[in-house]
Amino acid sequence: MSDNLTYKILKDHLADGKLEKGSEIGLRIDQTLTQDATGTMAYLQLEALGIDRVKTDLSVSYVDHNTLQTGFENADDHRYLQSVSAKYGVWFSRPGNGICHQVHLERFGKPGKTLLGADSHTPTAGGLGMLGIGAGGLDVAVAMAGSSFYLTAPEVLKINLTGQLSPWVGAKDIILEVLRRLSVKGGVGKIIEYGGPGVKSLTVPERATITNMGAELGATSSLFPSDEITKSFLEAQKRKDAWKPLEADPGAEYDHEITIELSELEPLVAVPHSPDAVKPIREVGDVPVDQVAVGSCTNGSYRDLKVVAEILKNKTTHPRVSLVVAPGSRQTSIALARESVLETLLASGARLLEAACGPCIGMGQAPPSEGVSVRTFNRNFAGRSGTADAGVYLTGPAAAAAAALKGALVDPRELGDYPDLPELTTPAVDDGMLIEPPADGSQVEIIRGPNIKPLSLNEPLPQTITAGILIVVEDNITTDHILPGGSKVLPLRSNVEALSEYVFSALDPDFTDRARQYGSGLIVGGENYGQGSSREHAALVPMFLGVKAVLARSFARIHRANLVNFGILPLVFRDSGDYKKLSVGDELVIENAPGQLDNEVIYLERKADGAKIAARHHLTPRQVEIIKAGGLLNHAGKML
Repeated sequence: MSDNLTYKILKDHLADGKLEKGSEIGLRIDQTLTQDATGTMAYLQLEALGIDRVKTDLSVSYVDHNTLQTGFENADDHRYLQSVSAKYGVWFSRPGNGICHQVHLERFGKPGKTLLGADSHTPTAGGLGMLGIGAGGLDVAVAMAGSSFYLTAPEVLKINLTGQLSPWVGAKDIILEVLRRLSVKGGVGKIIEYGGPGVKSLTVPERATITNMGAELGATSSLFPSDEITKSFLEAQKRKDAWKPLEADPGAEYDHEITIELSELEPLVAVPHSPDAVKPIREVGDVPVDQVAVGSCTNGSYRDLKVVAEILKNKTTHPRVSLVVAPGSRQTSIALARESVLETLLASGARLLEAACGPCIGMGQAPPSEGVSVRTFNRNFAGRSGTADAGVYLTGPAAAAAAALKGALVDPRELGDYPDLPELTTPAVDDGMLIEPPADGSQVEIIRGPNIKPLSLNEPLPQTITAGILIVVEDNITTDHILPGGSKVLPLRSNVEALSEYVFSALDPDFTDRARQYGSGLIVGGENYGQGSSREHAALVPMFLGVKAVLARSFARIHRANLVNFGILPLVFRDSGDYKKLSVGDELVIENAPGQLDNEVIYLERKADGAKIAARHHLTPRQVEIIKAGGLLNHAGKML
């Protein structure tokens, strides 16, 4: 039987269930990653599971999100993460070493292996032919403890790439074109596999740009084959032993296929406020620009920043524009300095940021009021930049450099001939900021700061749920809407009580007070509820505030899994029209909740008039047991 690349890796790692589309399967996880915004909670959960050492082949704790130290909280978390990593056998990537996805691609990723990461952009590893999947921190903790990771066996969408990119068009334009065609919901329940002759024209960092933003499609993962280009990348990283060839079998079948002729693409931009609001730059017009930000895990490679430097060489950025550059890794930063690219950038007026997530997650460099920011990042949700009324446009590095030069969003092809960009044949490989765990961590003392609070656990599912509707929200609500990021909120990720003040704060400042008043609450959502990041806190903190269920038209994959993990019922309207019948303050009752879970349909009754609302839970038998136990930590603790 001919297998596609996705199912080859799934078969090789199948630990539980039958590999049939739509059924639940358990996968053996080879590697995990966490970052500091999700990691502190993940390791608190790992501690609660009562193991001595992680059971994976490799686990890495990265510090790349909360690096802005305006108080003691972030530094305390970093110290905790370093000590807990040593205790449990986890590699530690120090602050300044770079963004987890790019560093992992460079230093740890392996074709054909599985990677589970507490960050939604973990599929970046697919640029190497590695199956990377984003998940909540609790799922990652359980995988580190030796258990399988469970997901629904996916459909596979093949994207055939033909031809070659024209000058001034890059990998970012490929994934923006995919988003334009499929939307932010188009990848839900799917793994996207890239193939065709056009693949051979793309470097591993370019492939990683594309797989990184598969997260914006809602896809479970994205994959490129492992070929001679992959081999050359790993050889340059002095990791040639990690390479193996991996591709789909001839005649492999796919559930869906689309073709993109690369030569037909032109420079594209995602306009505010969604990654799928994609248009050709030439159609958008000369939008005045206040800020340009280049870098992040999407476009932070040496070649990405080299393009910007060559365009700005012997020139100065427009007087109105603040240009910031954030390399994706320390390796890249060193190469920029060694090759004099950094000198060119600084001479143009660019401001160099550390190799970290930074502006991408609202951690500094917020645009001015009503400002326009052109960014090479992966998300442009309203308010994510740190400025509520700013407009963020997503482009590739060439278009970003053109905007910095002209002071407006312009088609970069207007600049003339595309610059000559020789490949960097010798990366600045330096693992001095990676700390290998000791062989025996039993004597390591874990250091906890005062902001690191005990875990919040849910109670087992009650017989009867009586809950008031706390909020009714529209389609495509993101985890940023549910629980914002930024420099004020992110340092509180290990303090759930303090974090609870910010739930839905941008949409309804009274949400937290209402939740505390009701004691037991329910959220009503539209389509694709919970899209965006993997932050489990968007489920954990509502659980802390007494949320018992979310009733939505549909869910994003990771957020739905996080709701289950924390014992919150994810319910889908059987009749989508019922969504319009519910209002804040309505009190709903679920009688015999544990018993009803044995059926696919659950009935909720509105207390005021007895009206019935039917909803489907779509839970597997395993997930039913997790909900009944009050969450995965309660359930997994018993199982382990």
